[in-house]
Amino acid sequence: MELKVTTVGNSAGVILPKDLLARLRIKKGDKLYATETPDGIQLRVFDPEFAEQMEIAERVMHKNRDLLRRLADA
Repeated sequence: MELKVTTVGNSAGVILPKDLLARLRIKKGDKLYATETPDGIQLRVFDPEFAEQMEIAERVMHKNRDLLRRLADA
């Protein structure tokens, strides 16, 4: 499905068609969480528990970045 980036005030946004909103079971005002994957960006309904897990993972990765880099090179 092709989506168009449009101006929303001083920002940019993507308009999600009504049928896509229905398929994703989201409605106007819902929060989405964007995750970068090897295949692109994945959008999912915002889940506070998932967001907390991602925050913890980011802190661990930042704290141990040198070790993780060495492991990736091995």
